[in-house]
Amino acid sequence: MKDNSTTLLHLITNTKINGRFILGVDGLSRSGKTTLVKKLSAAAKEKNIPFYVFHIDDHIVEREKRYNTGHAEWYEYYHLQWDITWLRDHFFDKLRFSNDLILPFYDNESDTQGMKNIKLPNTCVIVIEGVFLQRKEWRSFYDYVAYLDCPRNKRFLRESEHTQQNISKFQNRYWKAEEFYVNTEFPTKIADLVLQG
Repeated sequence: MKDNSTTLLHLITNTKINGRFILGVDGLSRSGKTTLVKKLSAAAKEKNIPFYVFHIDDHIVEREKRYNTGHAEWYEYYHLQWDITWLRDHFFDKLRFSNDLILPFYDNESDTQGMKNIKLPNTCVIVIEGVFLQRKEWRSFYDYVAYLDCPRNKRFLRESEHTQQNISKFQNRYWKAEEFYVNTEFPTKIADLVLQG
């Protein structure tokens, strides 16, 4: 049986890429997205496929904008963790044609964003990896989306023991936001490919 990276590599190598091919790797927390993208990146390198990876979590906002805002915790995580509109206009909308992207990268230790300039070649595969990628504001920018479907209990066991201790944060923040996403955006239905995480 093919593993997930083989499935996606087959897609990339058998698609005529004229310009940029934008692949979204969507899935809920700890579903295996980062591991999959690492395998895919290594395989693409072996085949000399120009390849660039963006992790959506690199572009979250400072804590004061997403914690203790007066909104429900799940709302903060889903709607405020990223500047959704800014990323749509300055990241997603420019991915297809711009050679230079200036993007905010979040530093967890200092709780600050720093701007970095990213240079992209005219022809390449661009992979965007992260949660909630098929939200309505971003959905139209991908050429193809793979969704990693993985049960909550399996994903939770992949968290560190320390992280698992704070179950209320999962119940109030993460899981409610995930349920909202699944029930309003239907990621398994609209993805081009659903893989088991």
